[in-house]
Amino acid sequence: MNEPLWIPGEYQRADTRMWEFQQHVDVKGSYDQLHAFSVREKELFWSKLWDFCDVIGERGDQILNNHDRMQGAEWFPEAKLNFAENLLRFNDDRIALVSCLENGSRRSLSYAEIRKQVECVACWLRNAGVEPGDRIAALMPNVPETVVTMLAATSIGATFSSCSPDFGVSGILDRFGQISPKVLLTCDGYYYNGKVLDISGRVGEIVASVDSIEQVLLVSLIGKESLDLPRVTAYDIASTTDAEGFNFLQTSFDHPLYIMYSSGTTGTPKCIVHGVGGTLLQHLKEHQLHVDLRRDDVLFFFTTCGWMMWNWLVSGLASGATLVLYDGSPFYPSPAAMMDLAEQEKISVFGTSAKFLSSLEKSGEKPRESHDLSNLRSVLSTGSPLSHESFRYVYRDIKQDICLASISGGTDIISCFVLGNPCLPVYAGELQCAGLGMDVHIFNDEGEGISESKGEMVCTSTFPSMPVGFWNDASGEKYYNAYFARFENIWAHGDYGEQTQNNGYIIYGRSDAVLNPGGVRIGTAEIYRQVERIEEVVDSICVGQDWDDDVRVILFVVLRQGIQLTEDIEANIKKTIRENTSPRHVPARIVAVPDVPRTISGKIVELAVRNVIHGLPVTNTDALANPESLAFYKDAL
Repeated sequence: MNEPLWIPGEYQRADTRMWEFQQHVDVKGSYDQLHAFSVREKELFWSKLWDFCDVIGERGDQILNNHDRMQGAEWFPEAKLNFAENLLRFNDDRIALVSCLENGSRRSLSYAEIRKQVECVACWLRNAGVEPGDRIAALMPNVPETVVTMLAATSIGATFSSCSPDFGVSGILDRFGQISPKVLLTCDGYYYNGKVLDISGRVGEIVASVDSIEQVLLVSLIGKESLDLPRVTAYDIASTTDAEGFNFLQTSFDHPLYIMYSSGTTGTPKCIVHGVGGTLLQHLKEHQLHVDLRRDDVLFFFTTCGWMMWNWLVSGLASGATLVLYDGSPFYPSPAAMMDLAEQEKISVFGTSAKFLSSLEKSGEKPRESHDLSNLRSVLSTGSPLSHESFRYVYRDIKQDICLASISGGTDIISCFVLGNPCLPVYAGELQCAGLGMDVHIFNDEGEGISESKGEMVCTSTFPSMPVGFWNDASGEKYYNAYFARFENIWAHGDYGEQTQNNGYIIYGRSDAVLNPGGVRIGTAEIYRQVERIEEVVDSICVGQDWDDDVRVILFVVLRQGIQLTEDIEANIKKTIRENTSPRHVPARIVAVPDVPRTISGKIVELAVRNVIHGLPVTNTDALANPESLAFYKDAL
């Protein structure tokens, strides 16, 4: 029996916004009953949520058109609202943003200060000819200027899109080149892993290559005196522009807010357009109900501006919390760096990746013994499945009395399908629940709902944060093929998972990376969980290789410095996998490599490795943080 690692007390549950909302909608009973209401009465649920979260704007009488369709559903078709206005509702002296760079610099801005900057930059954008629907692109680290410019753009109805500055030129052009931005927000460089990284050369190439860029807004972060760029304005000038006559532009619910990008590791990235209202409502729901975010909270998520968790983090302003922005390596100058930050800034909600928690444990850190984490009440983990061992590490060595929420969704919905809940127990290896309003199920290959068995995660009913569409996809064909081609009128998310007896969920990996030796489907997360037990291994990636009219499992491992892959280590890995899973899970080959390829947001790229070992091209290596690592796999077998 999987015993809970944490159970909220009766008074804890009664003091949550989730409990308050349940009284608001007058649903008696358990969370399961509340969730059933939210998907059965979806129009009423989302309308009640609008009121509960006090959304600024006109809701209108009509809640949903085409309610029986996924692609083509229209939420709040009469609504008028502005995203930035909702995020800047608190125009006071409370700290809104704390910005910390790896080099030790720290600055903070109050809600009143960022609102003033937003108004000024918005007026500069208007003066520069930016109109509703125009795109503003940012090649920026995670700093306040990025947040302010995003808010300024959406305050006047423009659409914002961002990439992390560690993207290569071709990766940036694959993204920004598709959306034709009018303005580029960028900087001279950034700090990472003890180095100062100058990006001025890349910026010059991008500006020269994207003809649509009419203005460059430049932030000086590493102190370069100037960049040889046409039509460049210093951010400091824009942020002090006369803001007389500023007003928030009310737009439709589906007005384009963000353009996000698929990882693009196997082709040109898809440009996913998200709307103002759907993003706002979904983030308010997740923050206020599923995270229990309040004005006195300090919210942190380790993220770059090229990952959707940055967008999710920034929406915390709508709940009045203080956001901590960090830019740099999470392990510089030591593995304790992020725990130092949590203690220093009194972080109450700490967001990170499963890989970070695993690496922190491997480093030997025990923050519970070394840091004052008395303010910490929740840890969020995403990016990949969080192993049972990492769950136990958090409660054993970080803090006992916290809600550890493994969350999963993605860029496609700019939010989560399954996530945490401050009113429910936490079980090792499980995501606590499906999100309110998200009609999540597990389907078998025949499209039938199943429980306590592995299958495809799907959503069977429309929800507001579905993409408005894909950029340059007038027919909707790309949109349809991405989510609805497998099961008609049902969103297939691409995760291979299982619903547990606790009504929680286990994610076993991406369904397109599921291994299939001898016709038996295996999620790679099942193997990674066992490999993480091996002391000598610090990282791994597992793929299937076509072999003798079947598939054989290949496990690549990164070993601790100074350790060689021996027969004894191989035998221990295979024994651990066999004893804790099944003989089918045992890899046919175990190969040592120096590094595991990951996206810039930290996700391992199994499909890219699979392509390499089959002699197939990887068409967009600029989407990787370490593209050079793929060379190790070319002749590894």
